[in-house]
Amino acid sequence: MKIVFMGTPDFAVPILRMLVEEGHTILKVLTQPDRPKGRKRTLTKSPVKEEAERLNLHVLQPEKLRSAVEETLQPQPDLIVTAAYGQLLPESILQAPPFGCVNVHASLLPKYRGGAPIHQAIIDGEKETGVTLMYMVKQLDAGDMLAQVKVPIEHTDTVGTMHTKLSEAGAELLRNTLPAIEENTVTSVPQDENHVTFAPNLSRGRERIEWGKSAEAVYNQIRGMNPWPVAFTNWNEDRLKIWSASIENEQYRSKTPGEIVRISNEGVVVACGDGYGIIMQEVQPAGKKKMDIRDFIHGRGQSLTVGEVLGNGESD
Repeated sequence: MKIVFMGTPDFAVPILRMLVEEGHTILKVLTQPDRPKGRKRTLTKSPVKEEAERLNLHVLQPEKLRSAVEETLQPQPDLIVTAAYGQLLPESILQAPPFGCVNVHASLLPKYRGGAPIHQAIIDGEKETGVTLMYMVKQLDAGDMLAQVKVPIEHTDTVGTMHTKLSEAGAELLRNTLPAIEENTVTSVPQDENHVTFAPNLSRGRERIEWGKSAEAVYNQIRGMNPWPVAFTNWNEDRLKIWSASIENEQYRSKTPGEIVRISNEGVVVACGDGYGIIMQEVQPAGKKKMDIRDFIHGRGQSLTVGEVLGNGESD
């Protein structure tokens, strides 16, 4: 088939690569414009752009898709495939391809519509998630579903590990579904609106750890934001990012949520609202790189003390 592909982050790369491997004609690849990144604000290509250039594919990067409708549709594609593109498609594009516009979405729709489905599934402590192929409509992630695949979430999984598992599962699901799309034998199923939930993009406020929650909830928040955007707490009037942690089975019911109850080379234990603790294992002080907790407590964190309460005075 002649396909226009739209995607931006790493999640979309295996899907684009699969389409090329299967011998489809990729008319062009649309991705978000290059953005400043890092402390030096270096203009950086999206992962999809880098892959498209490696594959010698034509790349478009409109700031607003509405301004590039004609260029997107010439020559006319048989199918448009999107995967975490980052912009809504106007009706003029949605109605153009004879085989429609198909989106690869990283959740088991109708659960977790929106821009952060992988993060939200882990934060919520889900035991499984998956990938859904759906026809795109004007309403966000609300189109009829063509296929789904379930993917377990292990207790040690992070956004990073699930991101890889789901992108690979999405590429394989689309590979297996494309023949039916091309032969007009695919069956689509409407989403049950009674079971819709949302996973909006994460705000800075949701990155902040609430130590008053249970240790399990804090643990899920930490792994549900690793490796981006990374959960944080306040320490010495600066943000301390917590990259990885584990749950302490011992209870500290007399302690204040956020209170440091033990410091050792194995980790710094912080009390949570249910009396159990979180063992911080990898952290990142303000202005520093990510580091093992041992390096932290023998360096920048030497002033940590048992009884100190993390998170005091936090604000946006």
